[in-house]
Amino acid sequence: MEVHFPPDVETRLQQVALANGKDAEQLVKDTVGHMLENHARFVAGVEKGIAQADCGELIDHKDVVTRINRLCQT
Repeated sequence: MEVHFPPDVETRLQQVALANGKDAEQLVKDTVGHMLENHARFVAGVEKGIAQADCGELIDHKDVVTRINRLCQT
């Protein structure tokens, strides 16, 4: 597979790769790999949430707000 980037993006990739001790190709491979892992975790989490909701395992809206507020205070 080949991917082509506009010159300005290629320049930025080269700069970031150099700053991280990698070449641009490896930086792109690593970044896409992480993105795919994150996507798979997200999809699995959504599927788990749907299954829990289907079983009636729900959290009250007030409790959700409280949990989110706690997360945002860190």
